[in-house]
Amino acid sequence: MARRSMLLIVAVLIAALGTAIIVLYVRGIDDRATQGQELVEVLTATSVIEAGETVSAAQEAGKFQAKEVRRDDMVAGALDSTEAIADLVALGTIYPGEQVISERFGTFGSIENLVIPDDKMAVSIELTDFERVAGFVNPGSEVAIFGTAATPVRRLPDGTEQTLSSVTRIIMSRIPVIGVGTTSVTSRTVTDEGGAQVTEEVPRTILTVAVTQEEAEKLVLADRTLELTFALLGGETKSRDEAGVNPVDILPETFRGAAG
Repeated sequence: MARRSMLLIVAVLIAALGTAIIVLYVRGIDDRATQGQELVEVLTATSVIEAGETVSAAQEAGKFQAKEVRRDDMVAGALDSTEAIADLVALGTIYPGEQVISERFGTFGSIENLVIPDDKMAVSIELTDFERVAGFVNPGSEVAIFGTAATPVRRLPDGTEQTLSSVTRIIMSRIPVIGVGTTSVTSRTVTDEGGAQVTEEVPRTILTVAVTQEEAEKLVLADRTLELTFALLGGETKSRDEAGVNPVDILPETFRGAAG
């Protein structure tokens, strides 16, 4: 009888222990599930951040936004502010919706290779400081490109050529700059106010832009035949492909009178 009672007590204890283990296991699952569903704040990109674009420029353009995500969806190393990367640049293209991680940012020297968007190609143009907005164009900038033809020539169907009026017009309304090369100095001879020929030193810098094949063809031809000028664009700047202007648009009375 005593033995049977002892076995019954042991069975009850074993059952109680088993129940306790199951309860603890289920509670652990619930805790882990709850922890995974916890919302945490991370920094995300709201629009494309180009390779070489500075964090400060991207922030000024409103390209960062704090967002709450489930802890399970948080990318390892995701940041919740730009404080740790404030003085750095993007090492590659960052697309809208991406969580911001410090490994994607570094110094200009960290960009070992030119990063070109998948659907674009890189074309380089050498410009003076005046033609590239006094040096304010940097990787990550967006520019419009203007071309000036001093004495454009049109070939007629009969094979003869017709000299047209000078014209300046936009060639490309908005393209990204992905690289800025070193600056060199070249010499050019100009005529001063007294009519004398003088030689001046002109700094020139190579700028690289990302373009489609069609844009590359236009840009290469324009670089060979026209004088190019870059215009730095703001985030809300509107630039349109229009007819352009010629001297009569600037001094109508003078040129219309000469034509008459």
